[in-house]
Amino acid sequence: MSETTGPAVVQDGRVLKLRIASGKANALDAAAITEAVRALRGLATAEQAAEQGVGAVQLVHEGGNFCTGGDVHSFAGAEDRGAFVKGVADLCHGFIEAYVGCAVPTVVGAQGWSAGAGMSVVLATDVLLVGTSSKIRPAYPGIGFSPDLGMSWTLPRIVGLGRARHILLTDQVLSAEDMLGLGIASVLVEDADLAAEAAATAYKIAQGPTTALGRIKSLVAGTYDRDLATHLAAEAAAISASAAGPEGAEGLTAFAEKRAPRFHG
Repeated sequence: MSETTGPAVVQDGRVLKLRIASGKANALDAAAITEAVRALRGLATAEQAAEQGVGAVQLVHEGGNFCTGGDVHSFAGAEDRGAFVKGVADLCHGFIEAYVGCAVPTVVGAQGWSAGAGMSVVLATDVLLVGTSSKIRPAYPGIGFSPDLGMSWTLPRIVGLGRARHILLTDQVLSAEDMLGLGIASVLVEDADLAAEAAATAYKIAQGPTTALGRIKSLVAGTYDRDLATHLAAEAAAISASAAGPEGAEGLTAFAEKRAPRFHG
């Protein structure tokens, strides 16, 4: 993994911006990931997010590619390759767990390549925006590896088992249009507009009802783990809590007064 070249964690208003890759190739950066995990673990609950004034997390990157995965040169140069790669995977898996588990929505504008672990990260993101030249690729088979960072868990849930097998086993490159069609990405814009559109999306989400959006994120995440009756009970509990809370009160008052709600003052 390459060393950091700038701040890995920056709070911009209600948007927490994290960088997890660096260097010419934008490979994963151990120090940046460690900082990102620390920040994300401070957003594990809606109460923590409210205390910190964070309503969305945006992963940002420098250069032409979002993330090209792990530092393969360091893998090859390790004395004990198996132990070294296991350590890298454990660190990055801590990031994925904190990233998926944080109480606020996550946003990425993935420019250029998202390969290997970079593809795993975009698959784990709540709202993914891509530019016309954006591409993803598993990349692991190319170096004789199997996936990590949850790729083999998230991809089947998005595209289905059969399509996931094909993408992973053939190391398929997916274009921006492919990603949009398969439901991996939710927005496709021109390359020149991607950074601004991603920032605007994160900002818009961050102004919303943070607790309610966290409940939405949690409900969607639990879709495959519950039967319908259990899920309906979870929805009923969530909407009841929302109606009884301050966000619900503001939303209903704003509706009655025919104005836009002000969820954060």
